[in-house]
Amino acid sequence: MPRIHFLDVTNRDGVQTARTGLSKFGKTMVNVYLARLGVAQSEIGFPFLFHEQPYVRAQVALAQAGALGDLRLSGWCRGVREDVGKALPLGLKHYNLSISTSDYMIQNKFKGRLDRKAIIAEMTAAVRAAKDGGAETVGVNAEDGSRTDEGFLLEFALAAREAGADRVRYCDTIGGESPGHIRERFARLASATGLPIETHCHNDLGMAVANSVAGALGDLEAGQDAWINTCVNGIGERAGNADLLSTILAFQHGFGLEKTEIGDALDLSWARRFALWASYAFGQPLPYNQVGVGRNAFAHESGIHADGALKDHGNYELFDEAALGPFPADWHGREGRVVLTGEYGGKAGFRHVMEGLGAEVADEELAFQLVQLCNAMTGRPLTDDELRLIAAYPRELALLFPGQL
Repeated sequence: MPRIHFLDVTNRDGVQTARTGLSKFGKTMVNVYLARLGVAQSEIGFPFLFHEQPYVRAQVALAQAGALGDLRLSGWCRGVREDVGKALPLGLKHYNLSISTSDYMIQNKFKGRLDRKAIIAEMTAAVRAAKDGGAETVGVNAEDGSRTDEGFLLEFALAAREAGADRVRYCDTIGGESPGHIRERFARLASATGLPIETHCHNDLGMAVANSVAGALGDLEAGQDAWINTCVNGIGERAGNADLLSTILAFQHGFGLEKTEIGDALDLSWARRFALWASYAFGQPLPYNQVGVGRNAFAHESGIHADGALKDHGNYELFDEAALGPFPADWHGREGRVVLTGEYGGKAGFRHVMEGLGAEVADEELAFQLVQLCNAMTGRPLTDDELRLIAAYPRELALLFPGQL
């Protein structure tokens, strides 16, 4: 039976969002939380960029040390051999290679530099370079796929398969898709290619989650696994991407979706900690009505609702809020007298906090220096989960700071 998998792109599409950003240590924490949640794959960033390479090496080392569980780490590259060549020495085994496919972008973005034939040639050369370099899986991204002529999209996808690609990512780059339309397109493309067609939906019309669910159903109808791109808290360019938690909950609790099967061993008891951490790290407050984790997601006031919820929360709630895990209560958020550790802290404060957290410190001197560096990098107090990661994996995290430790 075909199954659903989640491929989160917070560390690529999310972090390149205008007016926001995340430190390399913050991107590391995204991978840690995705691993705790049981998400299949994280698109960790841009391995061909010089400033991403120490971070990528640290993620590979953390994965080898067991800190990221079964999470697959994938790099995003443009669909050109040069990007792939720069990325391969870093040790990633999974890639997504992206190139624009719509006539609109051929005319208005490439400005005559590439035509359809050249796009396929560039993409297939990049796929072969990745596979020849040892990549285990390669996804090919059809940027602006939703505005791409279906005949050319099929030609593009079949060429990708012939070159060795494992999936084709259908990018609703401008967020104009609708559920019925995308489901039909996915079913036809997945049937014709024999490949999973991966959803990548933007939220310009407020339908990113609905379109992701519908596209995935088209895959399943064609007998293919579905791969769904998401971002934590729905962040992303312009109006955002499909929200990770909303999409998961849709398949777990949506009416008519009971027969679908999620192929990832998900643990939503980390959902609140991840969402609240991301809000803190990105500096983006969660809307009160954010699905599952917003302040009002399980709040009741009106008389009829309050009465029904007091009798049985199932009267007015679709799922049990306890499944999403506890709200974080971090050390740095304590009221009154508190001793913290950070950029300008000393050993006494460091030891006090780590002992209070019950953290076993693998290398005290290195972990102490990392606390200072990571606090300086993020510009905010470190959370309990961040401090525990530093305590447990200081040698791997030291790769974030080449030449400094």
